[in-house]
Amino acid sequence: MKKLLTFLFLTTTFAPLLAQTRKPEVKENIPLDSIRLSDPCILADKNSATYYMTGTGGLLWKSKDLNSWTGPFVVAQTDPDSWMGPKPMIWAAELHQYNGKYYYFATFTNRDVIIDTVKGNEIERRASHVLVSNKPDGPYVPMKDPTYLPADMPTLDGTFWIDKDGKPYMVYCYEWLQNWNGTIEKVELKPDLSGTIGEGKVLFRAHDSPWSREKDDEGNIGPSRVTDGPWLFETQTGKLGMLWTSWAFEDYVQGVAYSESGTLDGPWIQEKEPITPPNFGHGMLFRTFDGKLLLSAHSHKSVNGRYVRIPHLFEVDDSGDKLVIIGPFQF
Repeated sequence: MKKLLTFLFLTTTFAPLLAQTRKPEVKENIPLDSIRLSDPCILADKNSATYYMTGTGGLLWKSKDLNSWTGPFVVAQTDPDSWMGPKPMIWAAELHQYNGKYYYFATFTNRDVIIDTVKGNEIERRASHVLVSNKPDGPYVPMKDPTYLPADMPTLDGTFWIDKDGKPYMVYCYEWLQNWNGTIEKVELKPDLSGTIGEGKVLFRAHDSPWSREKDDEGNIGPSRVTDGPWLFETQTGKLGMLWTSWAFEDYVQGVAYSESGTLDGPWIQEKEPITPPNFGHGMLFRTFDGKLLLSAHSHKSVNGRYVRIPHLFEVDDSGDKLVIIGPFQF
């Protein structure tokens, strides 16, 4: 457990902190594989004929062809007097276009506020939240509600979905560090996404997965506790699915679950095996301007004792009831 907590600190805490305390130098014509970015999310904006990529750290990259990128740009403008504090860490930012506006779903962490201590581990104030802009490249600013999710729950990796009832929802993770069996949950959003309605509902738990496994300090093998990076999609046959990420021992991998009811309420049936190769995860789906379906994920590896994450694109087939990865996208 100590090893896992140390890993999480190094890979998801240190990088976002640097991103918020240093103004980045904007560069042009940067190849995708030269960018260091966790949790890459790409918005293909037809209005501007531009791809916009963001992720952990909250910075933004722009491209016309997915191969050559300009950035990074600072686009999130948070309220220093809010619960986030003056310099919140930003994890797993996503961009979504909805009803003529652009929305920035992200996880914000205030390291100066401790909400709980579980098994000797202090848990910082962390929650999924939504900002808004009239343009895909921001600036993204706060809306009316100061909070979206309970202050005493560490939540992360919020994403967006319109369910069969026509209502908007945030789907997010309740972090395993507090509940010791991470969940993926949904909560209804207000029509303008400016806040939430009601309480969250559990969709499934980390222990439901047949492929995610871990070994404890005593060598006992059991289910992983981690839920990470949900992303909703529908196949061309109308099958509702969800990408999500966890661990298969030392490997960070992407799994898939499918809803039997075709709605967020499930029940959610987990695939037996991960969909990505080992050490690729936190994926999302988007279509290129010429109609190809791509999965954006980051690779995860250790280089000289330091964890490095690089965005990668895979071509995907969704013509059947289940996603099939064809292979790496060829530019």
